[in-house]
Amino acid sequence: MTAVTLVCDKNGAFRSCEATGHAGFAAKGSDIVCAAVTILLRTAMDVLLGTDGVSVRADAGERGALSFAVERAAASKTERLVCTADFLERGLRSLQAEYPQFVRLQKIV
Repeated sequence: MTAVTLVCDKNGAFRSCEATGHAGFAAKGSDIVCAAVTILLRTAMDVLLGTDGVSVRADAGERGALSFAVERAAASKTERLVCTADFLERGLRSLQAEYPQFVRLQKIV
């Protein structure tokens, strides 16, 4: 199972995300559920890494684990952070609904 923890502030702005484990839907390298989770996370991370006024710490040091967190962000970037959190939550909840035995999302506010 892939377990994802999404942390947001009280306004819904993205703060951090951590994913661990392999979904187990299919063999490593052929797992569409794992690939779907990965593309959601990497896209959100890449958007934040490319956003002026936002500093992000990221770690993808080992296979089956990815984490990234906002270290600081300009006040003018709050809407971007809220959209990032919404994007991740909606995408991951959709996967969890379709593949509940393979994806688990925990949101912390």
